[in-house]
Amino acid sequence: MRGFWTIVLLVLSNTFMTFAWYGHLKFKEMKWFENLGLISVVLISWGIALFEYFFQVPANRLGFRENGGPFSLVELKVIQEAITLVVFVAFTLIFFKNEELKWNHLLGFVFLILAVYFIFKK
Repeated sequence: MRGFWTIVLLVLSNTFMTFAWYGHLKFKEMKWFENLGLISVVLISWGIALFEYFFQVPANRLGFRENGGPFSLVELKVIQEAITLVVFVAFTLIFFKNEELKWNHLLGFVFLILAVYFIFKK
């Protein structure tokens, strides 16, 4: 059960981080944000990223083997990276309609999934 909650928290964490890192690229399309300077955009993104930590830190504490969780530190990092990729692809396809997923992107994703497989292979 700790593994399940670790993954759920990591998905939430990565959702906030993706919005913090890339969501501001859509601000210019919103009337209220269109004239914001770089410092304002950085502060807004930092505020969004703060919520990422509310999920990331508990996920790692809950999932880490030395805290009673099911995952080693390396496994936690690989899970987080795989989730980041899935969240980023979904975000890109939903919010950035002009971006396209190409065959080489998909092939790269396959290799990342293989990396997850090999990290977890006993």
